[in-house]
Amino acid sequence: MLTDRQAREAVEQYREEGYAVVRQFVDGDEMIRLKKETDAVYAEGLKHHATFRHGNLNFQILPESDFGQRYVLQAYWFSWINSYFEEFRRNPDYLKLLEGLIGRDIRQIAQQLHWKPPGANVTGYRFHQDLRFRNQAAFDNVADATVTTGLAVDRATLDNGCLQVVPGSHKLGYLGLSDEGTGELMKGLTAEEELRKVGIDPATIVPLVLEPGDLALWGLLTVHGSSPNKSQHDRAFALSSYVRADTTQRGEWAFRGGVSVPLGKTPALCKYEKLFEEPGPMYDTTAWWK
Repeated sequence: MLTDRQAREAVEQYREEGYAVVRQFVDGDEMIRLKKETDAVYAEGLKHHATFRHGNLNFQILPESDFGQRYVLQAYWFSWINSYFEEFRRNPDYLKLLEGLIGRDIRQIAQQLHWKPPGANVTGYRFHQDLRFRNQAAFDNVADATVTTGLAVDRATLDNGCLQVVPGSHKLGYLGLSDEGTGELMKGLTAEEELRKVGIDPATIVPLVLEPGDLALWGLLTVHGSSPNKSQHDRAFALSSYVRADTTQRGEWAFRGGVSVPLGKTPALCKYEKLFEEPGPMYDTTAWWK
């Protein structure tokens, strides 16, 4: 269980450095269950021959034709098919951690699982800022109102592509790193010269080596990235991005007045702009990673 001291220290570090780490946010039997449910989401994704969408639920698939084996790289809003994660996304420890930053009325704008399976060669992320993934017109001061969390399902190391952050970069404004497109974001590595051009010393990059159950927090302006998985072990990472509710009408409620709120009968507009015009179910065979 998250302690008051852990929550307070995380808030302080986050405000100063643009990121924070909470050790053993999940542990013991809960971690065993979380790992089991993560595997269940992956198995569900493998049933699809290509990238699949139904409402906000989305599996991004690498088909056999590319790397000789089918892989699931990312899943979005899997709470619609997994009751464990639907409850976990709004558990009391998230509220305890977040309320010091964005209050007690909180919407969730993103839910993702990222995998970095050995053998899939497009599992790195060039350095970037997550503000690029928000429709800023739909929010009031979204950068200050949003906190993203990432939970290590598997051990995260430099060898298997752990998250890397640039402390203090949230104070530099939007820098435009890796803005070419989603495919470009997941191609190759950021050259050190790219970072120096925007005032970042590559020597300041901090790799977040995490044990299963450790939680990282970062902001929309925090520069971060990761390398491809060079190990023989997968690296699953569960992301949830939360926003102060009074800054937008987007997102699924997570907490209202500090009270946990389950999903409704139909999905709310989060990041997928065509949710109501093209809800699916549908497949997309576009090779966005090439």
